[in-house]
Amino acid sequence: MRPLLTVPPKLRPGDRVAVLSPSFAAPGAFPAVHELAMLRLADEVGVVPVEYPTTRLVGASAQARAADLMDAFADPGIGAILASIGGDDQLTVLPHLDAGLLAAHPKAFCGYSDNTNLLNYLWNLGIAGYYGGSTMVHLGGRAGGTHPVSVASLRQALFSDGDLELSPADRFSEDEADWDHPETLVLEGPSTAGAGWAWHQPDRVVSGPTWGGDLEILHWNLAAGRWIRPPQDYAGCVLLLETDEELPSPEYVFRMLRTMGERGLLAQFPAVLFGRAKAAHFGVPAAADERARYRTEQRAAVLRAVAAYNPDAMVVFDVDFGHTDPQWILPYGGCVTVDGPARTITARYRSGAVTC
Repeated sequence: MRPLLTVPPKLRPGDRVAVLSPSFAAPGAFPAVHELAMLRLADEVGVVPVEYPTTRLVGASAQARAADLMDAFADPGIGAILASIGGDDQLTVLPHLDAGLLAAHPKAFCGYSDNTNLLNYLWNLGIAGYYGGSTMVHLGGRAGGTHPVSVASLRQALFSDGDLELSPADRFSEDEADWDHPETLVLEGPSTAGAGWAWHQPDRVVSGPTWGGDLEILHWNLAAGRWIRPPQDYAGCVLLLETDEELPSPEYVFRMLRTMGERGLLAQFPAVLFGRAKAAHFGVPAAADERARYRTEQRAAVLRAVAAYNPDAMVVFDVDFGHTDPQWILPYGGCVTVDGPARTITARYRSGAVTC
């Protein structure tokens, strides 16, 4: 059975939050960007950031990172936990966690990309979190300063007990700033006009707790065979999916989804929200038509898999979450309503037991 999901208690302005590096310790590699993120957490978000021994420790062991996570969860003075950034080895941290300790001290965890691992682990314990909100990317390292949508979304996740109707970004960006030269962060980066969301089979209204995350990371979890539940436990959920900066080919996207389909997972979700696909590598220019073609081909690959394994599913593409800017921070385990006829997506940030 699906765990009884609960959204942890909300914070109040001035509460302390842990800033951890459960994957790559980017704060140690780019300290100026990290310091800027800590200032903005205090000034623009309204919380007091607290660092732990591995927050800036590049190359910290999986055991040490797990210890910091457990210390942050167990500390009654910490109201929430924010990941500094993603990475590629958080899967190795999970075996060193004490599930009983985390379950006894539920707290909101914010992160995306490789942090899909922890969000999924906590989901299995019944602790809902938030997909998005890593401090280095959208607080410290964004060219031109923070984006109001991203900051408001983080505040919504941490403080609000209400609902929020999402809206498509008027303009979006996928080109990172050069963190080796933080002085350039004062300049606004390039952006592209948004074209709104693209809907597939918007013929119903679906409300359910969310699950999913970074498609590549979920694929690793499936390969490990340790952290994915029986398919029926996800029945009726809203599936969140996105691809990351490694730019998987459309064919590989199809194959990863095919694996989910063969496992019986893909058929469980009546609605799928697919994040706007990142279509450019850092430092490698890509023409606008190349980026558009990549996204179009990825969309076709997704629909090909959906047609094979869940032909009745409603799918919304180019939703602004994950590896894009601005970033909506979405409930992970909390409720989302996808209203096809009205073409709306509403996220519920209320604390307490999840009832959709």
